[in-house]
Amino acid sequence: MCRHAAWLGPPRSLASLIFEPEHGLLPQAYAPRMQRFGSVNADGFGVGWYDPSRLEPVRYRRSIPIWADANLPGIADVARSSCLMAAVRSATVGMPIEESATAPFSDGVWLLSHNGRVRREAVALMAAGSESACDSAWLASAVFTRLREGMPVAQALPMVVRSVAEADPGARLNFLVSGGAELAATTWGDTLFAHLGQGVLIASEPLDDRPGWQAVPDRNLLLASPDGVLVTPIH
Repeated sequence: MCRHAAWLGPPRSLASLIFEPEHGLLPQAYAPRMQRFGSVNADGFGVGWYDPSRLEPVRYRRSIPIWADANLPGIADVARSSCLMAAVRSATVGMPIEESATAPFSDGVWLLSHNGRVRREAVALMAAGSESACDSAWLASAVFTRLREGMPVAQALPMVVRSVAEADPGARLNFLVSGGAELAATTWGDTLFAHLGQGVLIASEPLDDRPGWQAVPDRNLLLASPDGVLVTPIH
């Protein structure tokens, strides 16, 4: 359910995640190649990026299919950043279809996308103040609460994943999180790939057929910064 992608490196456009690659997020919305749950991601989309003139990231989210937004191609061409995030959504059954339920979610400098599902009871106590009554927003609130308390993202993400998975063993908890200068991602129940070059490209599935894409093993945490990439198990 859902597909997402992020970039950290020299400035590039949002179009490089969505429209330019042969298997970018636009085709992944209607014909994902590796999605295990669901076959179409038409319940909304969102993008986020960091601009040096702003303290907080810029977001653009809609509750319509990504191919139905006539304004997005122009925005994606001119929105350039060293840190980008984008997602297309397949809503969990029973969850609202609205902009506030669409990733990326944000809190201060943080952007977060979630690919997966969770039962409300498993995260309800951690989800105070979520911006939508949907499972991904509850999870985002749980992560943001810990980040606001000063917990490093490398500690906050595994803590939330472990706690939620213990309460809901069937939860799927693939996260993407950024504060603008780094990327963090988890694999827990769905696919994730990374491509290293002049920067770091992370996606639910490869955006193109270039060599170099590496699958991130399930139940792992990926941390990417200008210094490199580290992948460690979530025990």
